[in-house]
Amino acid sequence: MKRIGVTGHRSIPPEAQEHVLEGLKAALCGHEGSLEALSSLAVGADQLFADLALAQGAELTVVIPSGDYEEGFADEADLARYRTLKARAVREIRLDFPHSTDEAYYAAGAWIADHCDRLIAVWDGMPARGLGGTGDIVTYARSLGRPVTVIWRDGVARG
Repeated sequence: MKRIGVTGHRSIPPEAQEHVLEGLKAALCGHEGSLEALSSLAVGADQLFADLALAQGAELTVVIPSGDYEEGFADEADLARYRTLKARAVREIRLDFPHSTDEAYYAAGAWIADHCDRLIAVWDGMPARGLGGTGDIVTYARSLGRPVTVIWRDGVARG
C-alpha cells in the first residue's frame, strides 16, 4: 500500500485555491494499488487533502496531536468537517500530548513524515511561523530523505 502524507497551511489565499486543488488531485491520481492518506485534519490543506483522498478511494489515517485538539477549531463548520472526515478514517493515531501546543503539532507532522512514502506540502516556501509549521515538517521530511511534493501558486503570498 502506498502511503501519502500531507502538511500544509491552514489559510490558502483565494488566488491559490484552484491551483492547490488541482495540484492535490494530480498528486493523488494515478497510483497503482491501494492508497493510504495520512492527515491531522487541520483546517485548510489537511482537510482538503483528506477529502480528495477519500474521493479517490484511499484509506484515511488520522493523526490527532493532542487530547484537546478539537478545542482549536474556532468555527463550528470547520469542527463539523473535521468530525465528518475523522468518522470516515480507518485508523486513528492519538499522540500523548494533553494540550495542543507547538510541540504536539510538530510531533504529529513528524509522525506523518515518518510513516509516509511521499509527503505532499501545500507550502508557500516560507519558514514556519511557529514550531511544527509546514516549513518545519518539510525540512524534517527532507532530512529523512522522504520525497516531498510542494504545491503552491508562484507569486501568491499568505496573509
